[in-house]
Amino acid sequence: MRFTREQFKRIVSRLEEPRRFIQVIAGPRQVGKTTLTLQCLKKIKISSHYVSADESGDLRSVWIDQQWEAARLKIKDTKGIVLVIDEIQKIHNWSQTVKKNWDSDSRNKVKVKVVLLGSSQLLIQKGLTESLAGRFEITKLSHWSFSEMRSAFDYTPEEFVWFGGYPGAASLMDDANRWKDYILHSLIETTISKDILMLNRVDKPALLRHLFELGCTYSGQILSYNKMLGQLQEAGNTTTLAHYLELLDTAGLLCGIEKYSGSAVQTRSSSPKLQAKDTALLSVFSGINYAEAIKQPAVWGRHVESAIGAHLVNCSDAGGYTVYYWRHRNDEMDFVLRKNKKLIALEVKTNASASMQGAVAFQNFYKPDKILLVGDSGIKWQEFLKMDPGKLF
Repeated sequence: MRFTREQFKRIVSRLEEPRRFIQVIAGPRQVGKTTLTLQCLKKIKISSHYVSADESGDLRSVWIDQQWEAARLKIKDTKGIVLVIDEIQKIHNWSQTVKKNWDSDSRNKVKVKVVLLGSSQLLIQKGLTESLAGRFEITKLSHWSFSEMRSAFDYTPEEFVWFGGYPGAASLMDDANRWKDYILHSLIETTISKDILMLNRVDKPALLRHLFELGCTYSGQILSYNKMLGQLQEAGNTTTLAHYLELLDTAGLLCGIEKYSGSAVQTRSSSPKLQAKDTALLSVFSGINYAEAIKQPAVWGRHVESAIGAHLVNCSDAGGYTVYYWRHRNDEMDFVLRKNKKLIALEVKTNASASMQGAVAFQNFYKPDKILLVGDSGIKWQEFLKMDPGKLF
């Protein structure tokens, strides 16, 4: 049997129940939204009509009307039909048109069930909250975890740390140049050009691209926006950089983890800890290959910490927690997780002799519920990547 992600059963169940809500599946490119949906359509005993805005040159909203009517005409029995629209965010005024057709079918008792797929989570959610409030359920797909890559492709923990969680790249691991080309062009360039630049106003596209590369190069490190500007050596300001980092975040590429302080104002004004959302994005800009990296403790340690950070960030929506870092003078905690009033601090140490001073200081400041050590003298990083962080609370 082909591998299915954990959201498979939930989506199948919702499609098999009586028509109730629009099902929205949102997430970054190349994490399997389309594949998962097609697997679900194959499983259920209901007719379907699948279309993609990527395959159409006409992105006006009338295209949605046409596809919706085609679905209505294909209804053969009392079970109705499932209409799937992929890359929905590319169609201008899509949410208003979906609302019009959905409400019309509701009034007329036409059994068209609807699934909307989109790559850019921010744009999907904006359209939903503007026009479709109360009419949808959203399923968020993140980058593949180590457990998923191991089950589907027999990845080792070390291979996951370097090659990341993109299923489309799994078959290319043995060809470094081909793998790199796939990550750079099929993933990074397509995401930036189609999910960011095409759908947002970006006055300095070169600055955004350079910020992304800088963020991947410095993944796991705290860098102020002023220092970023100095590194980039390009015209811009800190507000522009913060906005571009937000766009990269919503596209599933790179985020800036905020500092934990207990004060919302201080947290928002903090320097971000840059975090690639998939370690493949870090590896592709490293300048060395997997065999070389694994033999260099400093380089490998940074990749392991980035893998832990990506795992925490990618699981945060499902786990219902927020990820921070903490620093006070010379004391630091790599990650702080907050869920309601509960705090969990994590320190990642690939060097067994590293100081525990940061953990002691954080304990004295905030009295967290747990302080975890991820490393040889604590939870093995290989084991931590198998865990569901939401279950730590």
